[in-house]
Amino acid sequence: MSAVRRYDILETPPDGAFDRVTAIAARRFDAPIAIISIVDHDRIWFKSHHGLSVEQIDRDPGLCASAILSPDPYILPDASIDPRSLTNPLVAGDFGLRFYAGVPLTTSDGFNLGTLCVIDKKPRTIDDDQIEDLKDLASVVMDQMELRLSARNALARAEILGREIDHRVMNSLQFVSSMLTLQSRGDHLPADTREQLKIAANRVSAVARVHRHFQSDEAAESTSCISFLRRMCADLSDIVAKPVVVSGHEGDVPTNRIQPIGLIVNELVTNAAKHGDGQIDVSFRILSETHEISVCDEGSGLPSGYNPTSGGGLGTKVVAALTSQLGGRVEAGRSPSGRGSCFTVTFPA
Repeated sequence: MSAVRRYDILETPPDGAFDRVTAIAARRFDAPIAIISIVDHDRIWFKSHHGLSVEQIDRDPGLCASAILSPDPYILPDASIDPRSLTNPLVAGDFGLRFYAGVPLTTSDGFNLGTLCVIDKKPRTIDDDQIEDLKDLASVVMDQMELRLSARNALARAEILGREIDHRVMNSLQFVSSMLTLQSRGDHLPADTREQLKIAANRVSAVARVHRHFQSDEAAESTSCISFLRRMCADLSDIVAKPVVVSGHEGDVPTNRIQPIGLIVNELVTNAAKHGDGQIDVSFRILSETHEISVCDEGSGLPSGYNPTSGGGLGTKVVAALTSQLGGRVEAGRSPSGRGSCFTVTFPA
């Protein structure tokens, strides 16, 4: 049963590669039914069932459960007179099974997972060439299962390696940020140089922070934007020592947009904490053709004529560049509450 679980085959959807094998087996034997079965602890599940509509049967009456007990082909030319099967419900009951030829599906380490079998409702003979053909087809089934297992294992190793690389990248970014912070404390440096080193350290730290909160979602093609923002802003709230409240719509965005979104929000929240006052509100809205992210504060508001796409410091340029990367636009104005400023980034859905 551990071998069955290892191949993770139970309950998988129909597969053309396996269906072709059962079709060939039925045609080779001129038989109405051919099955690729997997023997579970209480049932026999059919990965492919040519000529039969059911997907599984109980293990007790299943001939496949007997077939896997031996490495040899299990052949019943006339099940109604064979001592091994004459009382079997499939033989004695309404189904009327008479012919059964099954070859075990054997793993590379010697476990029989199930069978490739051919079934008929009338007795028949079978020759050695047909048995060899059935054994070859069973080997094709196992080759397919081994390929799928190898692919899953390779993917799992790649994911582990990817997580390890992500972890090292994040640690490296934190290390660089720490070094810049230490450098900024040098008394021999001019004050403006120390300030610029602090800003650089904070920005490197922001990239590491976004990367950390993004790691759990990056394997998927899309991810919940608001869940990501809640994780990141909970962290930011402690850093800026101000409440950062996230609200808005549940919905996914492509994962390749999450990092620029995170860096934009990080920059806007940091600026709101530095230049604004009170609670910082972050919202994510899904409109008909666009997504919208707003960061609002409760400060004194923006100066008259302020343009978020020109002038300003490096933070403004960072937000403008990342917004352009999303194919969007950034606007600035008063907060909907009437107090403070609000920056809104809109980009195509």
